[in-house]
Amino acid sequence: MFIADKWQDYTLIDADSGERLENWGGKTLIRPDPQIIWNSGRNNPLWSKADAVYKRSREGGGSWVKKNIPDEWDISYGDLTFAISPMGFKHTGLFPEQAANWDWFTPLIKNSGREIKLLNLFAYTGGASVAAAKAGASVCHVDASKGMVSKAKQNAALSKIPEHKIRYIVDDCIKFVEREIRRGNSYDAVILDPPSFGRGPNGERWVIEENLDGLIGVISGVLSDNPLFVLLNSYTTGLSASTNGYILHNNISRRFGGRVVSEELGIPVKESGIALPCGASSRWTI
Repeated sequence: MFIADKWQDYTLIDADSGERLENWGGKTLIRPDPQIIWNSGRNNPLWSKADAVYKRSREGGGSWVKKNIPDEWDISYGDLTFAISPMGFKHTGLFPEQAANWDWFTPLIKNSGREIKLLNLFAYTGGASVAAAKAGASVCHVDASKGMVSKAKQNAALSKIPEHKIRYIVDDCIKFVEREIRRGNSYDAVILDPPSFGRGPNGERWVIEENLDGLIGVISGVLSDNPLFVLLNSYTTGLSASTNGYILHNNISRRFGGRVVSEELGIPVKESGIALPCGASSRWTI
């Protein structure tokens, strides 16, 4: 398991009966997590003192029940800073388990001996974009949501990333990559976190189990002649890290060589000392 265990401003305090108890920079939140199917007793008193709780609705979705908590605040991870806020669908604007991947690719970029052109697809609020740019990469950040791209710009500014280090694109990720290939543009590294399901601007249907292999095939065409790494993240239940790794091997290793390592992502739970699984990552490198 790739474990994000170096956080100072974030703690997963406990995990019980379908919910997480978390500390985000001094603010205690309770959020649902369907993977938490066990009952551990909720002995920590913070379960009854949370600053905000995300309550699911029987009709679908849900909403935050807040006490005395700001709409937004900042947390840091080393020399990176991110804006946190209770958002729709239980999100906070950051996936803390991804710090394990930031720690992995940072030395790869720094020790490469060259400026790395990096493409971050389905890039959300830019955690990986900020980490890669801080490591020295020249980043192209692509997401279909204008609002998420605005959040990414905010995070870059908070982390004091020079404006020229990250190029922001609001677009369909696959169509953007296809255009880059036609234009003859290439990248030394690619990070992608495709959704489980979605619709394109013209009603195009995306189902990750049906489309992931084709997507990675397209990605192989935008890599430079001397690629550094490809990182594939997945939060789709039932799609294992090994399956993602097999797809990377088929499409990337067969063309460029190298190796693929695939594991679950995890965060240590303070109360139990056990890491909570929070998705999966497959990493290809030469």
